[in-house]
Amino acid sequence: MFKAVRISILLFILFFVAVSTWLTQARSTDWNNSLWVKVYPINADGSDVAATYISNLEVRDFHGIESFLARETERYARGVSRPVRIELGTEVREQPPAMPAEPSTLSIMMWSLKMRWWAGSVTDAQDKIEPDVRIFIRYHRPDIAVRLENSVGLQKGMVGIVNGHASRRYRGINNVIIAHEFLHTLGATDKYSPADGQPIAPDGLAEPNRTPLYPQRRAEIMGGRIALAEDDSTIPSSLKYAVIGPLTAREIRLID
Repeated sequence: MFKAVRISILLFILFFVAVSTWLTQARSTDWNNSLWVKVYPINADGSDVAATYISNLEVRDFHGIESFLARETERYARGVSRPVRIELGTEVREQPPAMPAEPSTLSIMMWSLKMRWWAGSVTDAQDKIEPDVRIFIRYHRPDIAVRLENSVGLQKGMVGIVNGHASRRYRGINNVIIAHEFLHTLGATDKYSPADGQPIAPDGLAEPNRTPLYPQRRAEIMGGRIALAEDDSTIPSSLKYAVIGPLTAREIRLID
């Protein structure tokens, strides 16, 4: 009898969490109100360079993301004037859970659960009211090679991890990656090849009907790069050179 009660309670909790998650995700893409996105800097390599950069960060450093989303939502005839409101949190001094070295369905699932728990625990002291989306930015010294593509955005939990360079010269590129991972939390999918990072035509291209097709002049945000040729591309220097394509717009419910 006691076992049956425990199972019933567990099932109720799981049901409550599932319904709560579904409602949060549905509200996040109704585009009726601003989404509150909070970014939290992390010193990824413990360097003085990253520490200095983080100490000088201001919320205006992320205004390019707000401008990009306002421009693109307006292009799809959504009426909200400020679709995203970004706030800068205080530095988080713990590193997020490492992704599994050999990913499998089970290991990724476990990592996702750990990530969601970690995100809540390390921000609990500074977030009396929880933001809609949490983005953690791991800043690295700019003279160290870092795979910026190793960033991730989780729709369940609405949490993102971004790897960026601790340099104002890279602020535009950092914002491109932040916007990409933010849109993952709303349900957008990648539109580039995992093998080589090249945008996949047509949905990964900003101008799929351009003649000649290459070089493209902008990047589709979930394609991630400006395609210069079928086998060559570059990360845009800022969100001025990025757009939200029709398929991505449908995935995040900008259009039906």
